[in-house]
Amino acid sequence: MMKKGAILLNSARGGIIDEDALLEALDSGQIGGAGLDVFVGEPVPRAQLLNHPNVSVSPHIGASTNEAQSRIGAELAHGMIEFFQK
Repeated sequence: MMKKGAILLNSARGGIIDEDALLEALDSGQIGGAGLDVFVGEPVPRAQLLNHPNVSVSPHIGASTNEAQSRIGAELAHGMIEFFQK
């Protein structure tokens, strides 16, 4: 339903985009390009997407904020405490 030649960006979740349909749309020219930092097959994305000439990829760093790292550390510490208290 997108305008022919549109650029698609996805930095939310890998499963939002049907990767097969995206590749078809890129190859046919329906989608002019894509910018992706999330994939269905993480941590090893599909080679066809990584190597496609009309796809730009970047690392997904959404969890790299100070708040996210602090929360992850607290969750890990809590899990370890629970494990050793059993």
